[in-house]
Amino acid sequence: MQGGISVTKVQDPWIGRLLAKRYQLQAIVGRGSMGKVYQAADTVLGGVPVAVKFLSQALMDDKGKERFASEARACALLGNKSIHIVRVTDYGVDSETELPFYVMEYLQGESLREMIDVQPLTLEQFLPLAQQVARGLQAAHQGIVVDGQVWSVVHRDIKPSNIFVVRDPGLGMLAKILDFGIAKFVNENPESNQTSHFTGTLAYCSPEQLEGRSLDQRSDIYSFGVMMFEMLTGQVPIQAPIESIGAWYRAHHLQAPPSLQSVNPKLPANPELERLIQHCLAKDPKDRPANMGEVIQGLDRVEQSLRPKASPTLPADQTYHPQVFTGPSLERRAEAWDLLSWPPDKPIQKIVFPKLIPVGSARIPSLWAMLPQEEINQRVLNRCYNQFLFVASPHPMVLWITALYQVKQEPRWLPCYLDLKRPEGQELCRYLGEIGHYYLLLFSLEEPGKFRHRLEVSIATAQRPLLQEWADQGQISCLAPAPDLSRNLLRQEYERLKPQIIARLSQQVQI
Repeated sequence: MQGGISVTKVQDPWIGRLLAKRYQLQAIVGRGSMGKVYQAADTVLGGVPVAVKFLSQALMDDKGKERFASEARACALLGNKSIHIVRVTDYGVDSETELPFYVMEYLQGESLREMIDVQPLTLEQFLPLAQQVARGLQAAHQGIVVDGQVWSVVHRDIKPSNIFVVRDPGLGMLAKILDFGIAKFVNENPESNQTSHFTGTLAYCSPEQLEGRSLDQRSDIYSFGVMMFEMLTGQVPIQAPIESIGAWYRAHHLQAPPSLQSVNPKLPANPELERLIQHCLAKDPKDRPANMGEVIQGLDRVEQSLRPKASPTLPADQTYHPQVFTGPSLERRAEAWDLLSWPPDKPIQKIVFPKLIPVGSARIPSLWAMLPQEEINQRVLNRCYNQFLFVASPHPMVLWITALYQVKQEPRWLPCYLDLKRPEGQELCRYLGEIGHYYLLLFSLEEPGKFRHRLEVSIATAQRPLLQEWADQGQISCLAPAPDLSRNLLRQEYERLKPQIIARLSQQVQI
């Protein structure tokens, strides 16, 4: 599915076409007011799935084409700022039909609308998704640079059907903001901020949006408040007796939103959350949070209020594991560890590589890294984070991320790749999933004899079966070898994730 719409079984005459000598159209996966969305294969990148959105023939006037191009530009620029905004990678005009199109990442999952329609979210499901959407909106509001000017992007249509949830193996539930088709670009020029007509979805519109007034980020904050309420209760906080602009205008201006518990008695009471949502739903923009940063701080306070006081933890769907596990099991293997030395076929330089260590009849996965001795001394008491990212095509590969971190110190990143078309990569992946931990061995750059420091690192329970599943996918893969393409894809995703990982680690070490 793309954008929460199931693939249609009706054959489309465009299916099979090669667009721009690159994108092979495969299936319709969405229809909206702006046009059709197709699943396609990027033939230049070995068949990597992408989504291609075409402008509707009915909107092929100058205004429609300008709006469509603005949406593509906004998503292209914002998608590089935040993993929580759908990423656009290409734009063009079809030579046969003259229809504009843009290419974006292909998402598999479901819309937030579909999730809520089944049942309201639990607090544990709600928090990470709300935090992710808030961070995506913050990136949009902070703006993009166009022709040397910074323009804040106000979405103007935040609602559950415009949030897509990907079941990401590395991040758990990953929220993506879609459809910037009616987004407003706002800069410091007051004349550019005026809207002469209403746009948006009535149930989620701010009072000032219904008035056709000048909008800023606080209008999106109101819509976000409506959506948060609905995520937790299954219904919007403001109700109109009939579906008309006049009825919704009166409702948004005059109705007081109810409490969460009055609509969903099963929801545990949380004063912090209640205050935050009511704050977002204030009628006057001046009475709402001034920006998404304040909303994020409010969500963080809600998260803190839910944590056990004695042993604070991160949300269940996050894969951040700061514990360093040491104990008797290491001591029992002391003789085997003492025999380890830096392999003669490896250069004496700062590198990272994986290795299976034979210990008796067992084989233990490990990660070997060479660092300056001074840095090793500084890292002895560091915590350890790990995560695994996977791509199945164009070449099955895992990026194994390890990082050492502590307060007021930049993380030391130790990434390495497992090529899952190679038996040794498959074997390491299976052992990691089966055993559920690995050893990080640090060797000194100045004295590359035996290891200087050893850490035993846990792998998240949720990732262990995935590692074995990925190894199986690599073993049966019939794709032509293209390891460099997959490394580049994983490296790009890794660089996009780094700032978010650092923010999470900073929060964790300060608790």
